[in-house]
Amino acid sequence: MTDCETIFVYRMRQTEETLSEAIRMLESGFSPRSIVNRSYYAMFYAVLALFVVSNTSHKTSKHSGVIGIFNKEFIHTGKLDQRFAKMLYNLFDQRMESDYRDFAEVSEEDARNAVWAAQEFVIAIKALTEYVPNKI
Repeated sequence: MTDCETIFVYRMRQTEETLSEAIRMLESGFSPRSIVNRSYYAMFYAVLALFVVSNTSHKTSKHSGVIGIFNKEFIHTGKLDQRFAKMLYNLFDQRMESDYRDFAEVSEEDARNAVWAAQEFVIAIKALTEYVPNKI
């Protein structure tokens, strides 16, 4: 396996594990704040995997920078529908607010919607990559 393939597999494993955590947390009644966090990170790791498989350069570790590159390379080019950008932005904003703003409220409905969005997002990324490096 090449280095890129190894990193891709690692990132997809991170994606799957984190999404699975979010689902189990939702089913077990964990804090909605934690569920939103895990849902967002499942999406973020999927984007990083997408960057690897598509040879998309990303010299930033800032989440907003990664999201901007994702939009430029995959949304604006029509490779993915705009609703996926909205999902990612929405969960990014929710995570930032719930992690860093004092007294931020996150409902159980917010948590359910976050898991649903993350599941749909990850499915779309998998379909786009087809788990085969450099096929985009």
